[in-house]
Amino acid sequence: MTWLGAVPTWCWWLIAMVLVAGGQEIRVEAGKSEASAARMEKAKADKDLSDYRLEVSERDRRAAAQARQEEQRRQAVADEEGEDARKKLELAQDRAAAAESAAGGLRGEIARLRAGHRATCDTIAAQQRQAGTSAVVVLGGLLEESDRMAGSCAAALERSRIAGLACEYVYDALVHKDNAFK
Repeated sequence: MTWLGAVPTWCWWLIAMVLVAGGQEIRVEAGKSEASAARMEKAKADKDLSDYRLEVSERDRRAAAQARQEEQRRQAVADEEGEDARKKLELAQDRAAAAESAAGGLRGEIARLRAGHRATCDTIAAQQRQAGTSAVVVLGGLLEESDRMAGSCAAALERSRIAGLACEYVYDALVHKDNAFK
């Protein structure tokens, strides 16, 4: 019998159990360390994700602020030019009213000249008077009508010119400013 046979069977079982328990203990400890490493890696990934979200939200906030600033700048340019155009239109309307007033004075003068012409023509022969009167009346009517039409055309053209220039200025200001950002 060898020394191995001298050891009772129950001891062999006990040794086997101790070895199995020790192996299991080693596996459990290895699992714990792997779980701890995984938790640390997850915590690092969570922190990285949180940092990334913070960075993205900050970038979005800055982009929104820049977009608001650009929109306000554009609106300010448009408002400024609109106000300038409104002032120019008011000035053009004032000028048109002054021109209409002057035209009214001219029409009054034409009417006075017609009346004076009639009074002086009473002494001239009937044939001459009719020919002269009709020419003065026709020319006076044409002058009045052309003066009215010229005034309304000038006012319309001035309004159109001012509106077109205002629109052009706003477009140029926005396009040139936008190209400066690119």
